[in-house]
Amino acid sequence: MNAAPAWQFREATLKDVDNLVALEHRCFEYSRMGARSFKRLLAAPSAHIYVCEQNGVLLGYYLSLTRKNSRRWRLYSIAAAPEARGTGLGRALLEHAIEVARNNAAISLNLEVKTDNATAIRLYEKLDFAVIDLLPEYYDDGTDGYRMRLSFTH
Repeated sequence: MNAAPAWQFREATLKDVDNLVALEHRCFEYSRMGARSFKRLLAAPSAHIYVCEQNGVLLGYYLSLTRKNSRRWRLYSIAAAPEARGTGLGRALLEHAIEVARNNAAISLNLEVKTDNATAIRLYEKLDFAVIDLLPEYYDDGTDGYRMRLSFTH
């Protein structure tokens, strides 16, 4: 029996910016965040950036955003290094984001996803996210998006 991967989750710091930018470029072909954006977000009380490492190597991150006086959180970005795909890291990142939102009294977690990203949509649905809106031509390349929501109250 294989042991679970030794992933460590922690809040991101300014020391992570270069690695976060590099991961963005390895994971995304559009709407990449740069160093200035990460630095601004790390200083913002409404942004929650967590990284996942294994043996000191950054393998993934996610960014959740909140608004003052709102208990609805938004998962703005989530990324797993290409070499870590298929290991369960994406699910672990998402579960961690859900746990952090719940622990901070969120009532829901929203996200947007390209309608053609079947792998991500399947994962979100497995964790009880539901499509709540179609976003025509939402992405820079003209692709439609779905807004999905996980509600913590029933």
